[in-house]
Amino acid sequence: MTHRNGGELLAAHLKSLGIDAVFGIVSVHNLPLVEAIDADPELRFVPVRHEASAVNAADAYGRVRGGIGCALTSTGTGAGNAAGSLIEALSSGTAVLHITGQVESRYIGSGRGFIHETKDQLGMLTAVSKHAATITSATDAGRILREAS
Repeated sequence: MTHRNGGELLAAHLKSLGIDAVFGIVSVHNLPLVEAIDADPELRFVPVRHEASAVNAADAYGRVRGGIGCALTSTGTGAGNAAGSLIEALSSGTAVLHITGQVESRYIGSGRGFIHETKDQLGMLTAVSKHAATITSATDAGRILREAS
């Protein structure tokens, strides 16, 4: 199936996993993903006020439904705000798919602090997750999403 952009690919993948709700924060780094989720009639984007709340809500929703909960957060400190809740979900054995934004590819790892860049965001998320990956190209997006699920 062909998708016009990464947001549509993400929406299709979420639906293939049985996900119908995504809890999250809207930010400049994930706006195209939020818009694609919100535009899909089979998905519901539920805005929350903090990244930890997004993961906690996804964790609870996944537990209640007996499936995967999904959280979408901002990059850098936003992803860091989700860390404690990700540890709780991991420790509890709950399946939570956490999707976060990232700075423009050319700035990843540059150490310049480009618009919310966090030093080694992937390393931080690897420490609090069963699996973590960075998508750096549209060509790899589908494969990486499948591996994460």
